[in-house]
Amino acid sequence: MVLTGPVAALRGALGFLSRIPIGRTDEDWEAFRRTPASMPAVGYAIGALAALPIAAAALAPVRVQSLVVGVAFAAWLSIVTGITHLDGVADVGDAAVVHGDADRRREALKDSALGVGGTVALALVVVGLVAAGAAVADVATRSLADAVALVVLAEVGAKAATAALVCLGDAPHEGLGSALTAASGPRALAGVALVTTPATLAGASVLGAGGAGVVAGVFTAAIVVAALAFAWARSRLGGVSGDVLGATNEIARVVGLHAGVIAWTLS
Repeated sequence: MVLTGPVAALRGALGFLSRIPIGRTDEDWEAFRRTPASMPAVGYAIGALAALPIAAAALAPVRVQSLVVGVAFAAWLSIVTGITHLDGVADVGDAAVVHGDADRRREALKDSALGVGGTVALALVVVGLVAAGAAVADVATRSLADAVALVVLAEVGAKAATAALVCLGDAPHEGLGSALTAASGPRALAGVALVTTPATLAGASVLGAGGAGVVAGVFTAAIVVAALAFAWARSRLGGVSGDVLGATNEIARVVGLHAGVIAWTLS
């Protein structure tokens, strides 16, 4: 049976943003690319799945070292979401260190060889993710609910940041970026904001007295990453490519997790 509307968009989003075996169809893909709000919508499910190593360690009968949990968190996340978006981090890293005009940087994006810039960018993101997982594991020793909420909030925020670029950006060339940005516009931001609202309300409730500050920290981080990625892509590449979208997702997740843990610690 062919699904239409929101359900098809959610199936398409899960198929694109995760490795969950949902049997995505062409109709699902079309619905997804016309519905940017489906990105943060599936962020709830992906975030909940991503939090499983944190929960498992917190509920284990023996103490599990935070660093071990952080490594497990990063590894498990790559299983849940795949490494396609990390490839975007590497490509953007290589393009960032290229001297020359936008054409030369776009050529670097298409080059499958991993350069110095890509290596450094990948290392920073992976190390940052492991450190974030370890920090959230420490939160879980005091409140598992708070730790899970942090992971879900960061995932929804990262997906919202990516969706914002889809709504506001124009792609510099044909490809994944153009397939997504051409099907949306600034008006679709209202849907993105609407879908993220439950995360802000539930997060503030679950996280208690300092919840509002934690939610603000996570989503402010996502907004800052999206704004910087958008500005850099327009000035350096001539627009938002698929690699920029993938890199935004990965970086916004890491920065959001760290911002959330810091805000939680200070609350």
